Amino acid sequence: MADKLEKTGVRINKAIARAGVCSRRRADELILHGAVKVNGMVTRERGLMLSPSDELVVEDRRVELRDSGSGAENFIYIMLHKPVHVVCTARDPEGRRTVLDLLREKYAGRRIYPVGRLDYFSEGLLLLTDDGELAARLTHPRFHLPKRYELLARTGTSGIPEEILNTMRNGMTLAEGDKLAPVEIRRLKLLPGRGGELVELTLYQGVNRQIRRMCRDARLTVLRLTRVGEGPLALGRLPKGRSRELTAGELAALRAAVGL
Repeated sequence: MADKLEKTGVRINKAIARAGVCSRRRADELILHGAVKVNGMVTRERGLMLSPSDELVVEDRRVELRDSGSGAENFIYIMLHKPVHVVCTARDPEGRRTVLDLLREKYAGRRIYPVGRLDYFSEGLLLLTDDGELAARLTHPRFHLPKRYELLARTGTSGIPEEILNTMRNGMTLAEGDKLAPVEIRRLKLLPGRGGELVELTLYQGVNRQIRRMCRDARLTVLRLTRVGEGPLALGRLPKGRSRELTAGELAALRAAVGL
């Protein structure tokens, strides 16, 4: 087996993680269980070094290898201000606009994909990348980063009742039975002209559509929901529908936040 492979390149578990299949730890498990083939043969060598000419198959799915000399600087890291009525997928069978439709032509041909989701009616910060290892960490519960949202909810002239906010702060149980961790909440602005109040919520767990389900159970109507931060990243004044690449400082802080 070993004589079929070049001794320089990228370690096999790192190659699998870079491709976005799973984390390095999970890749090691797949290798030990015989779920990985290199050049048509099962390998259980976790320290195996691969070159771009090698054929890698993980759980019967072929995985594209990157140039072994490529580093983080060869990946693309994009912050997008997702508008409403855009889906967080590469393709949509219903023909709706996707987040990839909003990227500039300079990224054409790159296999960029969104990290996590924002629902169809929500907007705000969304990270897109072709760095599979970073994406795997960002979506793994162990490395879940706090996410900050601005919620505009319909209320009376006195704003959202304090007892509702306290229920969310203390950790509520959803109608479906999901038990939520406490949420940090900060009142931002009362907007009587719009019949609502703007508050900031910081979430520390990744429950699907958590804020909308919390508001549903609290009988609050969501007028607007915007993700404004994730870990060390902040949306800032990036216009809706526009994107930019992360700065070196932002990338370093993001990688450090997930232990890379």
